[in-house]
Amino acid sequence: MSNDQPNMIRRAFGLRKEMSMGFYITDFIFRKIFRQNAGVKWAVHHTSTIHCPEKITRGRGTYPGDSPGVYINATNGVHIGDYTNLGPHVGIVSVNHDPIDNDARVPESPIDIGNYCWLGMNAVVLPGVVLGDFTIVGAGAVVTKSFAEGYCVIAGNPATIIKQLNKTECESFAASKS
Repeated sequence: MSNDQPNMIRRAFGLRKEMSMGFYITDFIFRKIFRQNAGVKWAVHHTSTIHCPEKITRGRGTYPGDSPGVYINATNGVHIGDYTNLGPHVGIVSVNHDPIDNDARVPESPIDIGNYCWLGMNAVVLPGVVLGDFTIVGAGAVVTKSFAEGYCVIAGNPATIIKQLNKTECESFAASKS
């Protein structure tokens, strides 16, 4: 086999070079044979759970659920922008239960996560939250309110801004990716 054949196979099947073939084989077994996350149109880690994948819109270079243990409930809709990364065990929950009738769901606005965001390990994003471009969510943060302006690092429970990012540097980086 020539050196270029593995790359040709990856290109032909749309496989990302940073992910191992074992990842894709495991994904095939769990999604196509065991039917776990069967409605998801992109490869996900076999320990991730995605409810209502048809209500998720995602940008270029964004693969929600490719890290281990990610939980996404997109009942009310979730948008995740370009080149956004979700760390292991991130939770994105777009729906909540009625506080009195646990069988009833409360209508909420969709979750909107911008471009070039990064959600650290064990971060949780709750219903109706809007995160602007270049919002970094620290590990273990619980995001209960929106940070629509973006260009910041948030952390804690509840999440608060701990650092502002240089908007010019961020936009220059984004332009280099186009």
